[in-house]
Amino acid sequence: MMKDAKLTAAVPSSKPTSYRWVICALLFWVTTANYIDRGILSNLSPEMGSRLHLEQKNWDAAYWNMNVVFQGAYAISLLFMGRLMDVIGLRWGFVFACAFWGIASASHAIAPEIGGLFGSTIAGFFICRILLGLGEGGNFPAAIKAVAEWFPKRERALATGLFNCGSNVGSMVVPRVLPWVLAFNVGSLALGWRGAFILTATIDLLWIIAWLTLYKKPELHPKVNKQELALIRGESVEPTVKIAWSRLFPYRQTWAVAVAKGMTDCFFWFYLFSTPDLFNKKFHLDPDGRKYLCFFPKYRESPGRKYLIMLIYVVASVGSVAGGWLAGAFMKQGWTTNKARKITLLICAVCVMPVAFAAMTDNKWLAAVLITVAASAHQAWSANAFSLAGDMFPKRVVGSVIGLAGTAGALGGMTLFFITGIVLKQTGSYLPIFVMASMAYALALLIVHRLVPTLELAQIEEPAAA
Repeated sequence: MMKDAKLTAAVPSSKPTSYRWVICALLFWVTTANYIDRGILSNLSPEMGSRLHLEQKNWDAAYWNMNVVFQGAYAISLLFMGRLMDVIGLRWGFVFACAFWGIASASHAIAPEIGGLFGSTIAGFFICRILLGLGEGGNFPAAIKAVAEWFPKRERALATGLFNCGSNVGSMVVPRVLPWVLAFNVGSLALGWRGAFILTATIDLLWIIAWLTLYKKPELHPKVNKQELALIRGESVEPTVKIAWSRLFPYRQTWAVAVAKGMTDCFFWFYLFSTPDLFNKKFHLDPDGRKYLCFFPKYRESPGRKYLIMLIYVVASVGSVAGGWLAGAFMKQGWTTNKARKITLLICAVCVMPVAFAAMTDNKWLAAVLITVAASAHQAWSANAFSLAGDMFPKRVVGSVIGLAGTAGALGGMTLFFITGIVLKQTGSYLPIFVMASMAYALALLIVHRLVPTLELAQIEEPAAA
């Protein structure tokens, strides 16, 4: 009996390992860090004028222009960083992107001194925001490529939804922790607003160390057994020949992913940027803190508004995971990838449709619920829209495809912000934009279906069909 027990213990387990979820945790961490880095300045902004000895109204006007240049730099970064991940690989491509935006984030601590070289304190912040945008665009193309590399199709949307929760967590962490950072002293030295930027860069550095320690390709990783590798790969092994970037443009699959992101990403940002202002204008809630999460002590006299805004971030995280899980659950029931993905996208599009009533109702809680459901449905949509690239393209070009799609999303955001400014100036109402949001997802899905009726694989090894 003892001999038989020893023989049984010596037989390797046929159960697949689960190391891919460690990689997912790293992607969640880096996405959280990415959003912390970009959110520090927006949460410092209410008092930056006085900190820099400027008139606050001058700072406020410049701040929104900083958002525009950040968005433009981010669009450029998505385009080229996605290609970078495919050319040099994830291990060092991700390190380069994170190091770039980490240094850019830290540089905000000396932005007034940088600006002094050009004769304007504010100019330094413009430079830092451009550099931050140029680096931060590397996160999503790299993360989606990692998901395509490490997860089977039925788990990709779930993995994407899980790591994409980092965008919501990062947005919540900053206003919660920032007051503590501003008040913290190291000996007689206060961290202050400059220390906040240094601290976020430290988080980026720690992630780089963890990434280099824990990440390798699945087939080279000692923590991945043959069963997990077989699960990840399925039955196909892809060739490794590099594919020229220009080869991607003629394919309907490329444009399908670009449409899915380009027509919808802008509305998630619109929900986050417009909701505080909508609550202020329509419901007269805390005008002094209308663009912030109200964790600062001076804004605590309006707790109702705090929870209204927090609701969006919290439930959006749930939607991100649920959307990814739902598509996978459909596939486990035997549905094709095409049917599972598109039915999930359709459910998300239907959930967004009532959001137009948020600009009509006189009940602030109903408005909050409608916007929250729409934001949550967007995150579920986004998890599946990202996964379309892995559904239709070889893993070695997923970074490039996501970069192109992300650029479309960033340009869509810039366009929507411009239109929103015109609409508000002429009508004073957000209603036309909310109506656009309610229809955009269904229209995007219709276009995607017309472009790729069956989510057929792009025959990337062959010349694209005319």
